[in-house]
Amino acid sequence: MVRHFLSVTDMNREESEALLDRAAALKAEWYAVGRGVHPGLPMQGRTLALVFEKPSLRTRVAFEAGMTQLGGHPSYLSANDIDMGGRESVPDVARNLSRWVQVIAARVFKHSTVETLARYATVPVINALCDVEHPCQALADMLTLREHFGRLQGLKLAYVGDGNNVCNSLLLLGATLGVNVAVGAPQDYLPDPEIVARAEVLAAESDATITITTSPTEAVTDAHAVYTDVWASMGQEHEAARRRPVFEPYRVDANLMAQAGSAALAMHCLPAHRGEEVSAEIVDGPRSVIFDQAENRLHVQKALVLTLLGV
Repeated sequence: MVRHFLSVTDMNREESEALLDRAAALKAEWYAVGRGVHPGLPMQGRTLALVFEKPSLRTRVAFEAGMTQLGGHPSYLSANDIDMGGRESVPDVARNLSRWVQVIAARVFKHSTVETLARYATVPVINALCDVEHPCQALADMLTLREHFGRLQGLKLAYVGDGNNVCNSLLLLGATLGVNVAVGAPQDYLPDPEIVARAEVLAAESDATITITTSPTEAVTDAHAVYTDVWASMGQEHEAARRRPVFEPYRVDANLMAQAGSAALAMHCLPAHRGEEVSAEIVDGPRSVIFDQAENRLHVQKALVLTLLGV
């Protein structure tokens, strides 16, 4: 049976922890071989199709580099190459790619697009970002937290800013893995209530807590890590001027980090707008693990491809 990864909830706690274990092992192996190719080239002869409606740095390069390091081949397809829903329907794209490649990663605007790809594809489909979730990012974030604290259970992760797709995936995956997640966002930008309700159910099972507040100070108090994202995501640039004054009180700077305590880490999924959602001193400071998160995209995405293919 073909298995897809469209949401972090497509894997239970045991599976998610096993994937993080595999990513950590791949990372150690990659360094052991001098950051070159993995022994045995487990993806040799296999191709990953990268179907991207949105441009990307981390997602694209991490998948491309990861496939190369595993001995496979990435094939990048931009909106100009395919024009899904325009020149060619989403079901037909899925049917065609399934005849040529072994796995598809899709970075799209709408969650319904990855759902349709998965419905018609006969190979695994990975959600590389959509308007509802960013599951690959959340996996990298959890690996980063585990590296720095040696555990996930009982940690407090504070997310401050827009209750967007990144926030959704952190709520769901954090709750699955026993992380206490607190979100501080403006009233009109709180995370989707349905996502919150699902996270609360998962948190009850993992002995974690979910906190949703409009107070950034309440969200970050006693947090092990403080996370933020841009105030206007890709495709929302026309809202940036309207959003800026609403989000000003939610900027992650030295004052807000002080509320979390001296040992709290600073996190961001990038790209970062220094001086807007986060100050430069935080991004480039000693408590930042932002570029660890970025590197870990490589390792979790390799582990994800291998796991879905049963390699």
